[in-house]
Amino acid sequence: MSEPPSADILYLPRWRPRGSRPGAHRGRDAGGLGTFRDQVPFLSLPDARRIDLRATLRDPFEGVHVRRFEARVPVEIWALVDLSASMRYRGAGDRMALAGELCAGLAASATRIGDGFGLIGCDAAIRADLTLMATRHRSAALAMAGKLSGARCAAGSPGGLLEAARLLFGRPRLVFLISDFRWPPDLTRRVFESLALHDVVPVILADSAEDEGLPEWGLAELDDLEGAGRRLVFLRPSLRRRWIARERERREALTAAAAAAGARRPFAMVDRFDAQALSRHLLAN
Repeated sequence: MSEPPSADILYLPRWRPRGSRPGAHRGRDAGGLGTFRDQVPFLSLPDARRIDLRATLRDPFEGVHVRRFEARVPVEIWALVDLSASMRYRGAGDRMALAGELCAGLAASATRIGDGFGLIGCDAAIRADLTLMATRHRSAALAMAGKLSGARCAAGSPGGLLEAARLLFGRPRLVFLISDFRWPPDLTRRVFESLALHDVVPVILADSAEDEGLPEWGLAELDDLEGAGRRLVFLRPSLRRRWIARERERREALTAAAAAAGARRPFAMVDRFDAQALSRHLLAN
């Protein structure tokens, strides 16, 4: 079982959820408990326990008024995790270990306030061994997150994410899309479009060794983890600049694809898990 981090991940859904189960988030419906919302005529909400005597006495038409409160309801947090071959890259950090830490943090933070946590791992298809339907049981959620660090990543493309999006039909969820996002542009567009109903947070698992670790001059043996084999490359300043420029263009294209589908701005998690940085990003976007 993965150990939960010491710092919670703080998040707010972009939508007002519905539901009757008590939770931590401001809902769309009125309820008996929660934050004061407004006052309405008794006939709109015939609950004698909520009668507001002051508002009733002030009404020149002698109407009876009751207080209405915002219901607090739970939401579902889902992690869709890319398990394609490029995710087994190890440089300054370990991508799959980082994915496990992130999911453990999400699982602990969600279940602590009564939200459900679900996880779907995907390579070319949905991985049944790394799928957990949304649960409020912390031990089950942490146990599934703990399996990620040892997950097998062999497929060339995470096409199973499209199938995972179809499983999340119905009401909106808060979805963390976790990957290095080294996908073909068409797959990136289709995945974001398929998740457009939900509040989507793209989390890029990045590694400082991919950019900062490149030398100005020298020979480097590059290994394509998705099956193209090894290649010996002579590095020089112009090639290094082009490499870094392409990485920047790829990030900008990802941000544009996310915005076009109504998703949040991507968050780059570089080398290590940082719950506080992720919380700041979620509360600001």
